[in-house]
Amino acid sequence: MFSRTLLCLALTLAATPALADTVWLKNGDRLTGKIKFYDGGKLLLVTDYGGAIALSWSKIATLESDQELLVKESAISGERAKALQAAEPGKVTLVNGEAPKTIELASIQQILKPKPLVEDLVWKGNIDAALDYKRAERDTDDYDVSLKTQARHGLWRHHAEAEYNREFQNDVVTTDDWSAEYALDRFLTEKWFWQGRMEYKRDRIEDVRRQRTLGTGPGYQFWDNELGAFSVGALLNRSDYEYENGEQDRFYAVSMKWDYNRYLIGKSVELFSDGEVGKPLANVADYTLDAAVGLRYKLTDWASLNMKAEKDLVSGSEGELDETRYSLGFGVGW
Repeated sequence: MFSRTLLCLALTLAATPALADTVWLKNGDRLTGKIKFYDGGKLLLVTDYGGAIALSWSKIATLESDQELLVKESAISGERAKALQAAEPGKVTLVNGEAPKTIELASIQQILKPKPLVEDLVWKGNIDAALDYKRAERDTDDYDVSLKTQARHGLWRHHAEAEYNREFQNDVVTTDDWSAEYALDRFLTEKWFWQGRMEYKRDRIEDVRRQRTLGTGPGYQFWDNELGAFSVGALLNRSDYEYENGEQDRFYAVSMKWDYNRYLIGKSVELFSDGEVGKPLANVADYTLDAAVGLRYKLTDWASLNMKAEKDLVSGSEGELDETRYSLGFGVGW
């Protein structure tokens, strides 16, 4: 009797459709899955039949969800809805107890899961580590650890980066450097922002031993959503260089920064690149370049393999710097 009851319960559960969000398109199609995020004109719907699907917001007629979601009609304010209900084409109903509210889809700027403290906080980042041991005629040990994270709420966005590199050849240190950077963006419009940033680099081997930079300037965000991001910025910097021989240079420079990443193949592969190319306004150096490009392959939702190439160049200065590093390692992301 007990076995029969369990069998009936299992059949009942199997016959009951799993709870899922639903999106109706203007062409009459209906898609089911789980709404993860809406930003930058794209709604990310995760399905069990096609993986992560990016839907153009302009093609959506209406949608529904049983999740609690933060729906923002401006960059600052938003409404926390316990659920979304389908409405007439071009609209959606926010369910909040006895006072549902129907709004235009065109008025929505962002949809995301609310966070405990700062509801509209979007925080993402990666920590990558690469270790290389080679035992041959020349023994080589190479360590490379890097952190990159970004948090956004309202009109503000924070960036933080740090990296450490150390290499031994036959127990002799041939590379020993680290760097840290913090930048703060204040969005002026949906795309334009103003950035202020601080950066410090320390190298115990190369001629350029210390680099300190303070900069500010405008930037433009082409897109930033669950499928990737691309932004550029033009900065006026004040830089201080200290060389191995004790000499120092202090000068102003202009630079162009970029930050790009794009998810491919259902978000299992990420292509990324970031860097800065600068031109001093004094006759200190011809130009500077600090750039990285790489691929990241996701093993799980949080673990990944990565390979990266980095270039650090100071050309035409009293102590020239020209470093190229290649790394293959393991990382975690959030």
